[in-house]
Amino acid sequence: MKTANVRELAVEALIAIEKNQAYSNLLLNTTIQKSNLSPKDVSLFTELVYGTLQRKMTLDYYLEPFISKAKKMELWVRILLRMSLYQMEYLDRIPERAIFFEAVEISKKKGHKGIAGFVNGVLRAVQREGVPSLNEIEDPIERLALETSHPVWLVEKWADQYGLDNTRKMCEVHLKPPVASARVNRMHLTVEEAVEGLLEESFDAAKGVLSEDAVILKKGNVSKSSLFKAGKLSIQDESSMLTARAVNPVKNDAVLDACAAPGGKSLHMAEMMEGTGEVVSLDLHKHKVKLIEEQANRAGLINISPQVMDAREAPLKLNGVKFDKILVDAPCSGFGVIRRKPDIKYAKNADDVIRLSAIQQELLDSASRLLKKGGTLVYSTCTIDKEENEEVIADFLASHPDFEEDDSLKQFLPEKVHPYINGGKLQILPHYFETDGFFITRLKKKV
Repeated sequence: MKTANVRELAVEALIAIEKNQAYSNLLLNTTIQKSNLSPKDVSLFTELVYGTLQRKMTLDYYLEPFISKAKKMELWVRILLRMSLYQMEYLDRIPERAIFFEAVEISKKKGHKGIAGFVNGVLRAVQREGVPSLNEIEDPIERLALETSHPVWLVEKWADQYGLDNTRKMCEVHLKPPVASARVNRMHLTVEEAVEGLLEESFDAAKGVLSEDAVILKKGNVSKSSLFKAGKLSIQDESSMLTARAVNPVKNDAVLDACAAPGGKSLHMAEMMEGTGEVVSLDLHKHKVKLIEEQANRAGLINISPQVMDAREAPLKLNGVKFDKILVDAPCSGFGVIRRKPDIKYAKNADDVIRLSAIQQELLDSASRLLKKGGTLVYSTCTIDKEENEEVIADFLASHPDFEEDDSLKQFLPEKVHPYINGGKLQILPHYFETDGFFITRLKKKV
């Protein structure tokens, strides 16, 4: 099979993300699987796509003085210029002559000699004159937004919610590559044994920094390991692993995972129950429920019952069944996982947050009707937006006087996060532990 050109593939991936709003992480995986790239080229491809995407707004600001007089520019030309400038500004190990040569060759192939001349001219002008300084921007919100490539409305909102200093730290950490982590199935082995097994397979592995169930990998794709294939490891971020711990399922519990796909938290809870009881795992989409089934089969867990169902219809469709514990890991804006999916920060808007918070309220209301008295309801999201977190919980409690926040949350979670727990609520911001941003609330149904 002929080896694909890395930069050309990266341009095509960036076009697909921008034009079709393809999810960056899924598109990258598919492209890598279909291409014949060497491991070294996979790294470069990933760096080019994620780096260019992460810094899109900054790169556009840098390019503006050099392209402002150009007539209408095709999207792929702008993307090629962004990607070339990203290499010039942020990657030390690539010689500029190689960047120019590749950009010109791609321009000739995708366009014609005229475009190649334009691209070459812009890049040489940048090389000669340098990029404009961001220090000239007086407004601190606008400057931070452009420095870290986040929409101004989002930076403004976070600054209101968390202060400018926290917002700067969050925005800056979003520019770093995410840490790869996996959850250990402790029915079969300890975290220490998992690390040892991965090291023996030449993975660069260590114990997690936050979750007691985690291993982190500095190098290597854990899905290729024999431990993963045997169902002894599952890919999951460390913050996300705290959710099942907050639910605290025990042997023979009846648990509902109301928004379960792709199934990581369902598996974790089923493992904590040591294969007893039942985790009913719901999702709207058949293909996502199939994913949960596949994951449960891989891990050899028979106490998971995946079902295609809108959780908002569950009180009617589950025919009066009641659960000891319920997890609502609600659909959300995903602002806590921007490091993994940088396209999120450009794709979402303020209206999405309002729409999502209404759905989150509906899900909580439906789930609450399926819980036994004295039972536990855990609400979680992978966002840092207070409208989708604290405000959703405040509204829920105001309209459901038979529920209260469960102050015992601390006892189920590692000491490291205790300073960030307020009553029954935990908000992890992405820069606290360099994990995903995550929100978890533990509620109790009064007896």
